[in-house]
Amino acid sequence: MELTLHFFFNLSLLIVLLFFSLIWLENTKKVQFIATLYCFASLIICYGFSYPLSENILLDLRNIPFVIGALYIGLGPYLGLTAIIIRAFFGIDLGFWVTVSYYAIFSLILWKIHPWFLGKNREQRIWIAIGFIYIVGIYQTTPLLFMLDGYDILDVSFAFLFLQPLGVGMITYFLEEVDKFTIYRQQLVTLERQGVVEKMGAAISHEIRNPLTAAIGFVQLLHNDSISADTKRQYLSIVKSELQSAERVIQDYLTISKVDPETENTILINKALNQVIQMLIPLAQNRSVEIITDFAEESIIMGDSQKFHQSLVNIMKNGIESMSSGGILTVGTEATPTNVVITIKDTGSGMTDEQLSRLGEPYYSTKGNQGTGLGILVVFSVIRAMNGNIHVESEVGVGTTFELNFRSSLAYIPPVVEQEKGKMISK
Repeated sequence: MELTLHFFFNLSLLIVLLFFSLIWLENTKKVQFIATLYCFASLIICYGFSYPLSENILLDLRNIPFVIGALYIGLGPYLGLTAIIIRAFFGIDLGFWVTVSYYAIFSLILWKIHPWFLGKNREQRIWIAIGFIYIVGIYQTTPLLFMLDGYDILDVSFAFLFLQPLGVGMITYFLEEVDKFTIYRQQLVTLERQGVVEKMGAAISHEIRNPLTAAIGFVQLLHNDSISADTKRQYLSIVKSELQSAERVIQDYLTISKVDPETENTILINKALNQVIQMLIPLAQNRSVEIITDFAEESIIMGDSQKFHQSLVNIMKNGIESMSSGGILTVGTEATPTNVVITIKDTGSGMTDEQLSRLGEPYYSTKGNQGTGLGILVVFSVIRAMNGNIHVESEVGVGTTFELNFRSSLAYIPPVVEQEKGKMISK
């Protein structure tokens, strides 16, 4: 049973290679390339571990990748030619010419039935592949019956008529299961996207309708000639405010829907943070919130500066608003030659584990009816579009920390604005 044990070893190598190919496929999604590479690599491995039955006869499981690659990908002629070329390196002998005739015949047959094979369902494809490799096994073992004694015939017959179909059955089953899982996952993603679109559409309609309804009501009141000029100005101010509220919702939605940045330019981290802080000082003072900075040297990242500015505003504004009784908002940076980390920490109400797990979902807000959830969703979308990472930690009653990690385009340049560490911006 030496040949059988050798074939078991061959089959284990093919399965291990398939396992690593599936892991690679999960990371790259290049199905055609990885499948092709697997078939050719398996063919070479089988030749490398061939069993020399005699001087002219090399036995292995090369027909498994040949049949699978030919049926599933249409690589019959290419795999057949590769098998012939590799066999030539072992010598131009009787075994070589048998290999040429064998692959010339079966490459053409498999190339012709490839489209028909793909039209079958998954169970039929598995059994067709097993049946074809069984026919190939009979074709291979028949000439050997006249060359071997009884013991060798049993060993060869078991190896080619049992192990070879078993190997094809196992590998094709794995491939079909992976394909089925991929289809299910794509369908799930499609359903999730449809649900998100429906949910966002309903929420956006609601968030826009409210300010527009209010604006229309005040416009109708403006038609009343009896109201004073001061009242009219007050009504116009309310109309403007409501329309701006609707515009912000639309702008947030557009930011989320456009994943790729419209413009990419250099962003000075410390400068951008200082601009946002200066803009939010009135809000912080109104809520008795102190803003403290702890900046490293100035660093540069690439991205859409306008959307990045909006993301920083959303994070800091949420942090300030979470501290209803006052608190401290700490904004810091860390820089290395390759990365820049922005840390924004508040001492607000914090979030539960359930709230933290849903952070960034469309129209989920920790503010209840007072928020749309778009602000943080914008943050996640923008940071990911800039190839950055976002990490959030929170504890109820302690506060929330946002950590934004970016790859630096140019670290440690001279600071544009001298910033004292630990400086208190507002009281």
